[in-house]
Amino acid sequence: MQQTENLNIESFDAMPTPEEVHARVPLTETAAQTVVAGRRTLERILDRQDGRIFVVVGPCSIHDPVAGMDYARRLKALADEVADTLVLVMRVYFEKPRTSTGWKGYVNDPRMDDSFHIEEGMQKAREFLLQVNEAGLPAATEALDPIAPQYLGDLVSWTAIGARTSESQTHREMASGLSTPVGFKNGTDGSVDTAVNAIISAASPHNFLGINMQGRSAVVRTRGNRYGHVVLRGGGDRPNYDTVSVSMAEQALAKAKLPQNVVVDCSHANSYKKPELQPLVMQDVVNQIRLGNRSIVGLMIESFIEAGN
Repeated sequence: MQQTENLNIESFDAMPTPEEVHARVPLTETAAQTVVAGRRTLERILDRQDGRIFVVVGPCSIHDPVAGMDYARRLKALADEVADTLVLVMRVYFEKPRTSTGWKGYVNDPRMDDSFHIEEGMQKAREFLLQVNEAGLPAATEALDPIAPQYLGDLVSWTAIGARTSESQTHREMASGLSTPVGFKNGTDGSVDTAVNAIISAASPHNFLGINMQGRSAVVRTRGNRYGHVVLRGGGDRPNYDTVSVSMAEQALAKAKLPQNVVVDCSHANSYKKPELQPLVMQDVVNQIRLGNRSIVGLMIESFIEAGN
């Protein structure tokens, strides 16, 4: 009989189960307290019970854990200084969505040499998240691979669903079961409707195929996640952080009978992918808040110790 399956698969390399990776890098009491406090604070901000603004800030992606922890310690000191008005959440991204090809992130290729030691990357990613939380900083990440949250999700306080995946049914289903608030970015074409529809979907219960902590295929049944919100990141080669764009996002949310919670990403198309323009975006958003805007609950900023890729 002719073979009809796995014709383009070179090999299957077994991964340790999520349960095994958790056992190797167990959640500590200190880290758990940071995660729980971070999630509750963000939920209170989204529920309008906390008037502070949350800021997801950090490197585009993690590539060097030592440098990353140096940044985390500096950010923690700043977080303590501004705690009366801002809640700082460290951006800890291990997966990079690609339009075509390129380095897919620390989990996929931790040695950055096309060796693809994914088991090593997953464990080291968990170790890094643990250190960040033990330092007292809540962590934010992008959920790209639907299997990864079983390995890392207990150490995350805020999750992004990116512009390329907000329209994906798989990611909407996954978001409905995440334990964190979830920010859905507008589509790459700038469409806010993509994010609004994602929020509606993720707030509902879903049933889908996934894996359990023992690494077995399982039917995942979720309760729904009511803490979805819009992230404006620009699109279609134009920004959407201005007053008019924010107002349009508010109207779209109101029409869908959703809370008018908006986060502005100062990077990506909002700064024309030029990091040095992010302060201008941030200043404009801060001015909107000072002038009375109440829908903007957060900001995203890409930042690191030194510039460069």
